[in-house]
Amino acid sequence: MELAYKIVPFVWVGLAVLFLVGEIFTEGFALMWFGIGAAVGAVLAFLKLPFWLQILAALVVASVLFALSRVFFKRVTRRASQQGVAADRMIGKTGVVIERIDPVTAKGMVRVAKEEWRADSENDAPIEAGTVVEVVRLEGVHLVVKPKED
Repeated sequence: MELAYKIVPFVWVGLAVLFLVGEIFTEGFALMWFGIGAAVGAVLAFLKLPFWLQILAALVVASVLFALSRVFFKRVTRRASQQGVAADRMIGKTGVVIERIDPVTAKGMVRVAKEEWRADSENDAPIEAGTVVEVVRLEGVHLVVKPKED
């Protein structure tokens, strides 16, 4: 029985190392928290605390860290998605028609924020060059625009 008490701390250390090394090959920080929990279990084992307490502490620490990381990452990713990614950032911006938008010939270009985009009219009506427009949505690689109301 004494031998088991001498081995248990090193089993915890081995688990901690295994989880932390495994984290390198995964995404999402899931294994890192269990590695930290196993490290807590190892500390408690070195202090010769009961095995059930080691397991309980390891699970509680890992679970709390896992839950806190999810809350943190949700907040971070929510802010990023609200700022708009890629072309979605153009929605609601104002631009100028630089080539007449003609639904019949499917031609037309607008300049929005120093970028030139193929454009379609929201209501399938032609829009002349020089007209100030507002970006309504994105369809594929074309911006859908409407004349800007003053």
